[in-house]
Amino acid sequence: MTVDTFLFEEPNPELVWIPLAVRRALDLAGIALSLEAWQGLRLETRHSLITLGARADVDLAAVEALLASVTPPAGRIPPRPDPSLPDQELLNAAGSRASELQQRWPELSPLGRYALVKLAHGGRKAPGDSSRRLANALEELLPANSKLSHLNQAGEAHMVDVSEKSVTARAAVARASVRMLPATLELLRSGNTSKGDVLAVARIAGIQAAKRTPDLIPLCHAVRLTGVELELRLDAELPGVAIEATARCFDRTGVEMEALVAASVASLTLYDMLKAVDRAMTITNVELVSKSGGRSGDFRRPAG
Repeated sequence: MTVDTFLFEEPNPELVWIPLAVRRALDLAGIALSLEAWQGLRLETRHSLITLGARADVDLAAVEALLASVTPPAGRIPPRPDPSLPDQELLNAAGSRASELQQRWPELSPLGRYALVKLAHGGRKAPGDSSRRLANALEELLPANSKLSHLNQAGEAHMVDVSEKSVTARAAVARASVRMLPATLELLRSGNTSKGDVLAVARIAGIQAAKRTPDLIPLCHAVRLTGVELELRLDAELPGVAIEATARCFDRTGVEMEALVAASVASLTLYDMLKAVDRAMTITNVELVSKSGGRSGDFRRPAG
């Protein structure tokens, strides 16, 4: 689970829909909250409600206080306690994983148990198919192999066999920042560097690096890239260069590493080409922004 929502929930970076953590807090407190009221709350309040709902023991008084002046006013419903056991409707919906679910139920957090029961009973009015979301939820909450996939049963490193995965369109976006002196940024902006078009060279380096990712990261698969894009933006607030790399493929595994390697190598290339005038530059915030496609579903890093 991310700071805000489960990975199997529909992409919700702006918290437009009410996350399952909040649904749990509302049910425990016996509060009926409309979508209009939820969207009218300050983002800080929405995050607070998510945090409360994710805890094993929900502070119901704090939930009530946060919603005391919501508009339109919240309604009241009979409080609904957390499920103690998977009910028959959930077991039926779990299909072939029903027996496993019963055995591994104690592994789940209170929020995880609530989420599975909620999805089995139809979830909530939001985009996406409930049965698909339940399957994804079981995959996330009760992974078939909780160990690191790059380790075999003997604990030895190996390349994961992806032959049984489906070939689908996949994409990933990564970013990085190169911070530098304001004078260095102005030199870059003017185009008067001794090594020529620094940004163009860094862009090409990032694209080349994405194509060579399996040569650099030992256990990465060679994927069929369909596109790699690098955006390098001069940013006076850093000051420096903000880099965003997008990688796309049509394959059995994702391109997160390709996007991250592209952003990283573009950053290193900028450093190499400008180090003669600013050796104190720093490369920061190398991170995955989003990914789509594949069995694990979509991911988007929460804002902030």
